[in-house]
Amino acid sequence: MKSPTHPNIPFQITIAPDKTLAELEVSLIFAPDSPKLGEPATAGESLFLQDHGKSRLVVSLGKQEKINQETYRKVGGSIGKWLINHPVQSVELSVPWLYEENNLDSLYALLEGILLGGYQFQRYKQNNEPEKVISVFLRTDSMSVKDLVERLNIVTRAVYLARDWAHEPANVINPVTLAEWTQSLAEENELTCKILDDQALSKLGAEGILSVGKGSHTPPRMIILEYRGGLSDTPPLILIGKAITFDTGGYSLKDTTNIQGMKYDKCGGIAVIATILATALLKLPINVVGIVGAAENMISSTAYRPDDILKTLSGKTVEIISTDAEGRLVLADALTYAQTHYTPRAIIDLATLTGGVIVALGRVFGGVMGNSPSLIQNLIESGEASGERLWQLPLDEEYLQALKGDDADLKNSGGREGHAILGGMFLKQFVDDSIPWAHLDIAGVANTPKDLPYSPKGPTGFGVRLLIEFLKKFSI
Repeated sequence: MKSPTHPNIPFQITIAPDKTLAELEVSLIFAPDSPKLGEPATAGESLFLQDHGKSRLVVSLGKQEKINQETYRKVGGSIGKWLINHPVQSVELSVPWLYEENNLDSLYALLEGILLGGYQFQRYKQNNEPEKVISVFLRTDSMSVKDLVERLNIVTRAVYLARDWAHEPANVINPVTLAEWTQSLAEENELTCKILDDQALSKLGAEGILSVGKGSHTPPRMIILEYRGGLSDTPPLILIGKAITFDTGGYSLKDTTNIQGMKYDKCGGIAVIATILATALLKLPINVVGIVGAAENMISSTAYRPDDILKTLSGKTVEIISTDAEGRLVLADALTYAQTHYTPRAIIDLATLTGGVIVALGRVFGGVMGNSPSLIQNLIESGEASGERLWQLPLDEEYLQALKGDDADLKNSGGREGHAILGGMFLKQFVDDSIPWAHLDIAGVANTPKDLPYSPKGPTGFGVRLLIEFLKKFSI
């Protein structure tokens, strides 16, 4: 088994202007107005041809007037899946027009789709085939394309790592092992990593995260990962992630349908870790701190209960209505820690926070809300560019009334109406209004119950590509 910090990527993109021989040529066509029988027409449809010993895969881009970057990404995904499922070792990507400077974004999207579409997680399959690496040759000597490929490889590695770690079950990744893996990742990539164990969290008074983790044999951890690529006196951007390594719902127990897949409740935190890795490898000129609240929400004689009253790190008290509204308690302490130990330029948190966001937006958009219109708009634009799309939800003060506690400052659940918004409103109570802040509820997009064009069933790695796009252009 390979090190968990080094995911296996089954493609190697190679600049090969010397006409290196490839087994297969892949070419793209636009859908004709009147396609012939068997001719690929819908975007992603393909036709395999053999002529005089030469193999060619013809793939449709669909109607030319409807093509955008996401089209190239989805078509790339179909190519990646085809290559993985056929005995091919090398392929020439015959797309000369995409090597032109004004088409490089489309080339990037196509290659990104190929790499992400070919993702597989087979670590625990006994009859797993030996790992293969498919060479993808690009016929160009463009330095711009070379730079593009280097950037693509870094971002793909981060997404693969996020998907791999999200796939890992709770008997492999728990708060302690997640902290250990992150520490190893930091050491390999010259990042600063600090781990706050349960004793350190207790000294701080972080009763939110500690209470969530009390029912588990494995204690919680707060993971702080730092990358300093900007000027030393420039305040950092803070990324905060929820990493509930398994969520039973606690005494507000989930049913048998909804409890399966709760290993994915750590996806927000893992996306933060993967984003910091990519930021460092890309050497982006920015200071970024990732804070991950990791806990396991279990049931035992020591677990927290409905009606308990907790004192969070901020000093605010919270009445527990539902032990299944645990992520916001972990994030509340992480938000407070970020503001007391740093001077944040801005804060963005990611969490698989509510089922309500799936009801509201399905599995197409993640929800975004916050206190800074410019920050939210920049995130939405980054989502459109990366294909990881966001939709803004309101966060008006009228929603706060539902979270007013009877016996404490707040209660951790305000009912099902506006559930996703109430989750964001709860978090807002732990953010200073002077600090630009955005909350991303990614519960509907962090994993997929079916294969998508460039993400197979399971975790998607949502947030990594969006945040990298945002960090490249960050301005408030």
